[in-house]
Amino acid sequence: MSKLAELTKGLWKENPVFRLLLGMCPTLAVTTEVVSGIGMGLSATFVLVMANLVVSSMRNVIPAKTRLPIFIVIIATFVTIVDLVMNAYAHDVHKSLGIFIPLIVVNCVILGRAEAFASKRPVFDSILDGLGMGLGFTLGLVALATVREILGNGTWFGMPVTGEGYTPFLLFVLPPGAFISLGFLLAGMNSIENRRKAHG
Repeated sequence: MSKLAELTKGLWKENPVFRLLLGMCPTLAVTTEVVSGIGMGLSATFVLVMANLVVSSMRNVIPAKTRLPIFIVIIATFVTIVDLVMNAYAHDVHKSLGIFIPLIVVNCVILGRAEAFASKRPVFDSILDGLGMGLGFTLGLVALATVREILGNGTWFGMPVTGEGYTPFLLFVLPPGAFISLGFLLAGMNSIENRRKAHG
């Protein structure tokens, strides 16, 4: 696989949110506003890239029997860094994400990439994989948050976009709205993919 394909596969072909359906807990919980989606996505991207880098660098010295606990310790280290830095420099976003920042430690997107990819591949490929998957995760969160924020609040990035006559559809800022929005986005993505296959 080319380096560009390695980087871009997380955006569409193996998108963690819409293709692999991983990391659904933060996906559904933090996407009521686009700013929260971006905060979570960029946090997860940083952790993915750094964890992949360290796991790949140490792949030949990590004992096979203890690899998962070691991966979790590595991931937890970078999650702690993100948590502290975000609390210090982006406190409002940190507050809105709440418990979901520490829960990045057990996000199956990150642990899955460490186990399935970084532990078996060279460092540069692992960094590209982490970056691609992280950006794909961020893209998925932003897409879902955009639908939910516009329909549920009539805003985008906190700014009004629907006009004064619009009555916000409260359902979309509640948990059922997350499932409904995700379902429609998945259906749209599958429809595009089926059309591509039919014409390709």
